[in-house]
Amino acid sequence: MTAALEADGLGLRYGRSWALADCTLEIPAGRVVGLVGANGAGKTTLLSLASGQLTPSAGSISVLGGRPGSGRVQLAKVGFVAQGTPTYAGLSVRDHLRLGAKLNPAWDDALAQARIRRLGLDPRRRARQLSGGQRAQLALTLGLAKRPELLLLDEPVAALDPVARREFFGSLMEAMAENDLTVMLSSHLVADLERLCDYLVVLAESRVVLAGSVDELLATHHRLTGARREGSRIPRSHKVICASHTERHSTLIVRAREPLLDPTWTVSRLTLEDLVIAYMVAAPPDRTLLGVAQ
Repeated sequence: MTAALEADGLGLRYGRSWALADCTLEIPAGRVVGLVGANGAGKTTLLSLASGQLTPSAGSISVLGGRPGSGRVQLAKVGFVAQGTPTYAGLSVRDHLRLGAKLNPAWDDALAQARIRRLGLDPRRRARQLSGGQRAQLALTLGLAKRPELLLLDEPVAALDPVARREFFGSLMEAMAENDLTVMLSSHLVADLERLCDYLVVLAESRVVLAGSVDELLATHHRLTGARREGSRIPRSHKVICASHTERHSTLIVRAREPLLDPTWTVSRLTLEDLVIAYMVAAPPDRTLLGVAQ
């Protein structure tokens, strides 16, 4: 099966600064990918490169077997909902659907009309008259009705209240169940990603520091707590990602495929948020942490 996205040494530079650097990544098709990182880590840059809106300064990127933005066929494969779920304030819901039909050769008008009815959106209302959640649902409808193979969502629910976020993600999960679709979703809301995503990419300081199946990552990362001690006493098979200490205790986040046979440590599981934060605060990124089994 063709990978949804493949990047090799991918980078984008603005002057002397790299917005994304040395990105080597392979994302399997059919996954729901959570893209996580601090502001300025490179999330929007990676999505913009994948959609063909930006051209790499270094390396290469392939999306669904083709170069992003290389022609009508390639453009039709990718849907993109930008940050803030942009819509045209002066256009009605009906106008948005008409515009989508004109711009997208594989447009599924039946799907678009059915979603609008199910969401209770008045086709005559202009986008400026809609709530934030309704605009987000309209933007998602435009992305889905394009019938893409890969849907890119850049912080689609950042400005929404909890109820609107839940409705948005509920709609997205329904759409994924009904369509053969790969989704890449950037968000700061890790709790939402934990319910939705089965694949994770973490960026820090413009580099990919972790990538892999969520189940695999959670199974191979652990929290160790015990009496304060030096990290050198941890077996070589256990990679220390980050550590914190008090006068009496040490807490380590480690990565290992083998159990720790040391009764002086208490081992506990991590949440996805624990895992993400561990890699975001670990600096500098360790290149040996890449190449996660899929």
